[in-house]
Amino acid sequence: MFDSSYGFEEYCNSVREYTNGILKNRGTSPLAYVRTFGCQQNEADSERLRGMLVSLGYLITDDEKLADCILVNTCAIREHAEIRALSFIGQYKHLKAANPRMIIGVCGCMSAEKHRVDQLKNSYPYVDFSLPPASDGLLPKAIYGAIKHRRDFTNLESCSEMPNIQPVRAEGSKAWVSIMYGCNNFCSYCIVPYVRGRERSRCSEEIVNEVKELVCSGYKDITLLGQNVNSFNGGCSFASLLRTLASLEGDFVLRFMTSHPKDVTPELIAVMAECPKVAKHFHLPLQSGSDRILKAMNRRYDREKYLSHVSALRKAMPDIVITSDIIVGFPGETEEDFEATLDIIDRVGFDMLYSFIYSPRKGTPAAEMENQIPREVQNNRFDRLLALQNAVGERRNKQSVGKTYRVLCEGPSKTDPSVLCGRTDGNKLVLFKGDAPEGKFINVYITDAEAYALHGNQI
Repeated sequence: MFDSSYGFEEYCNSVREYTNGILKNRGTSPLAYVRTFGCQQNEADSERLRGMLVSLGYLITDDEKLADCILVNTCAIREHAEIRALSFIGQYKHLKAANPRMIIGVCGCMSAEKHRVDQLKNSYPYVDFSLPPASDGLLPKAIYGAIKHRRDFTNLESCSEMPNIQPVRAEGSKAWVSIMYGCNNFCSYCIVPYVRGRERSRCSEEIVNEVKELVCSGYKDITLLGQNVNSFNGGCSFASLLRTLASLEGDFVLRFMTSHPKDVTPELIAVMAECPKVAKHFHLPLQSGSDRILKAMNRRYDREKYLSHVSALRKAMPDIVITSDIIVGFPGETEEDFEATLDIIDRVGFDMLYSFIYSPRKGTPAAEMENQIPREVQNNRFDRLLALQNAVGERRNKQSVGKTYRVLCEGPSKTDPSVLCGRTDGNKLVLFKGDAPEGKFINVYITDAEAYALHGNQI
């Protein structure tokens, strides 16, 4: 199907010949559009995809109707995300009909699921190829095949080698930096290890150089990404990497996500407490407050261990912001199990929760478990959990009234352009009156608070 003598560079050069031909014929470079669904890791992956496209001779456009190449970077963490992505892919049929030379590729987690890849191949004939997550190194070959009118749905495993690509980042003051890929934890409900593969850490020196470049380029808020950053193993521990990055010159804040409770160490907590540039925010997914459900989830910690981490974090950093993830309605969850979750939410006092109704993912152990919870029960518990967290979040935020915080201005609020918005060191949303330019750190005095935002004035 493909030239067996070709390697990565040969495919790159062949695609560049194609894009240069378009430039010569119509006087403008071909355009590429990348649509992203899902988490911050997907956002970072899309930045690398854009970087690869630029290196191949494409210019990036925000208008899919003008694109010569469309990539859809998908999410598979919940069925709703897959259905939404498929809906968008379906809308591109008429674009391909109007421009038969348009190249359409589907990337990301959904493209590592064989049943979804088969669906794309058989039910979406206008899609040219699929690529699993973190596989930008395979993109030149896939585009080359599309140029030659060869559809390719054979790539189901992520590429083990990551080419040195300069990501094309969104404008602004925030940047994502992937420090590792994949996951070894195999939580019983989670599809990530199956679609993103086993853990692979980037070289720490490479990460340090990337962050240096970002700081020199003016980025102020840098987030280190990984499915479980605590298990980073790129030549040093994650805590050591964090300390090295926090010692770099420049005015910036350093964040990270996501962490697994089983891997939280005293060393990591100490680095967070001792390094001013490390954000005092810890996203620590709980998933359930019931030991029985945690065991069924294969989380490898219990509520006592989780609470000990919370205690250690708040002892070292009394004002730390702690956020978490909760899954409602996991198979076999009883009312007693759910009450245990409500209890720990109130006891910990999370600043914010990302709550989800359990969604069975094909191929995971939890999808085959007995006692799947009826949807109406899941919905009822979800509503009760949200009501509690709204009260807890507002209670936590009210403690900020009368205090002054250093805030990175992100520009006018999308919901109310008459005020500015930004984030505190603890990643709390602040809506404030002032005249600060985007990307500048300023002080904001907090005058009021609600469950999901602080309100104040620039001083």
